Amino acid sequence: MCLNAQGIPSGSPFWSKVRFGGAIGLGFGNNSFNFIASPAAIYPVNPYVALGTNVSFSYAKFGEDRFTAYGAGALAYFTPVRGLQLSSEFEQLRVHRRFQFNAVPVEEDYWLPMLFLGIGYNSGPVTFGIRYDILYDEDKSIYADPWIPFIRVFF
Repeated sequence: MCLNAQGIPSGSPFWSKVRFGGAIGLGFGNNSFNFIASPAAIYPVNPYVALGTNVSFSYAKFGEDRFTAYGAGALAYFTPVRGLQLSSEFEQLRVHRRFQFNAVPVEEDYWLPMLFLGIGYNSGPVTFGIRYDILYDEDKSIYADPWIPFIRVFF
């Protein structure tokens, strides 16, 4: 078996169709920092449907409060007409949080399931849109709101 420069079997009909991409984010604020990396791979089943998977890592620090989250997910994208993309993304993250509550240090470790349903405008390799976490839990989520805008890129 021969591998190409990306370590993918060359000549494989399956791997020649797989698209790689995902998301990356970096934020700075007043005594805060956050970083998110979520590489992904999708396979176009037909011109309308693509299925894939991703891995995720997040780290945030707000003053003395910190959290780390990592996990994986399954992706499904549906493009019924040119330019419109509907998405379903399930992620399961392991979250570790350390924060102060009423001057008492609190440390938590838990699994966080998220199920995003989204809609976006697709233009070539880039999709802009918004997604909603239907499993959103205000006390456990790593996001402040269940509505999350996104920019998705696949090559």
